[in-house]
Amino acid sequence: MKIASLKSLKNIKNKTVFLRVDFNVALKAGKIEDDFRIVAGLETINYLLEKGARLIIASHLGEPKGGFEAACSLKPVATRLKNLLKKPVKFIPGLLGPKVIQALKTLLPGEILMLDNLRFNPGELANDHIFAKELATLADIYVSDAFSVSHRDQASVSAIKKYLPSYAGLLLEKEIIALNKILKPSKPLVVIMGGAKISTKAPLISKLYASANYILLGGALANNFFKFQKLEIGKSMFDEDSQAYVTKFYKGSKLSPKIILPLDVVVKTKKGLAQVRSPYYVKKDEYIFDIGPKTISLYASYIKSAQTLIWNGPMGKFEEASFKQGTLSVARLVASRAGGKAYGLIGGGETVAALKLTKMAEYVDWVSTAGGAMLSYLGGSKMPGLSKIVTK
Repeated sequence: MKIASLKSLKNIKNKTVFLRVDFNVALKAGKIEDDFRIVAGLETINYLLEKGARLIIASHLGEPKGGFEAACSLKPVATRLKNLLKKPVKFIPGLLGPKVIQALKTLLPGEILMLDNLRFNPGELANDHIFAKELATLADIYVSDAFSVSHRDQASVSAIKKYLPSYAGLLLEKEIIALNKILKPSKPLVVIMGGAKISTKAPLISKLYASANYILLGGALANNFFKFQKLEIGKSMFDEDSQAYVTKFYKGSKLSPKIILPLDVVVKTKKGLAQVRSPYYVKKDEYIFDIGPKTISLYASYIKSAQTLIWNGPMGKFEEASFKQGTLSVARLVASRAGGKAYGLIGGGETVAALKLTKMAEYVDWVSTAGGAMLSYLGGSKMPGLSKIVTK
């Protein structure tokens, strides 16, 4: 595999670089709740500044409806970036037009201009080539450090590469190298999957099924299998369209030995209490919100035997204190096994958030900034954002 690395550029001094990042962070009352993605992008930004580039930074935030929405403005992100870099960041409340052109004229080598939310223009989500070409006129070089949206066919991710020489940022390059280790794993390979919709996880499960020794399931993913077995799941979440996919892992009523389901679950009862149950004794008015202690012990035995680990998706509703033990236990187990004994990779916003609660993220070999893009890449899906940047 060949990556058009930013490091291969010999001279970018005085060049204007359009840097596409993913600074789509959670905001609450205009305040950033978690700057993980911003911090992850600092290496590429600092590299470009040190090389004397004039830097345009562009990102999306939230889901605006193709026009300006104050709640989705990147202004708070620009402020946080300025504080992290301890350097000025000129923020422009726009994307194109006279204000942007004027700001570019005064932008010196080693300085940053940050545009507002790309999705304020409807051409972004439409992968509109006119919009992409207009963005391209602002710069000499395009660099993508937004692996987490590289599975999207969008103007600043895909179409823009038609109009500018294009390269991978340092973060994107590291993501690709880390994920490729999963595609050719040391055995045993143990995959841990949680979360809600099986449709988003299906490509990855299908791709890794042959090479995986075990796939440990939790969250609503496990509920889909319980439902297929005609077990009562009460009011628990499950994917209505999952049953045709789930049946692939059964021969008659016998589940594939690679797929490991919870031995026990923690439910929220009608009275709001947390109770441990066998999957065979869940009541109609209950919610399955976590894996139980027997399951944690079982999953620990598989995780401790692994040489390669990949985890995407929580084991339950870990945001509630009564239902966090399963997810946090898995996080600690993965972190304890990774970083030497096994190669460990974790991805997905909720998964990373859970890992951070354990304060053990530093022990995991790679904590991806991506969720859906990670699943798409490992699952072999089309990656429009990587064309012309990553080739086989």
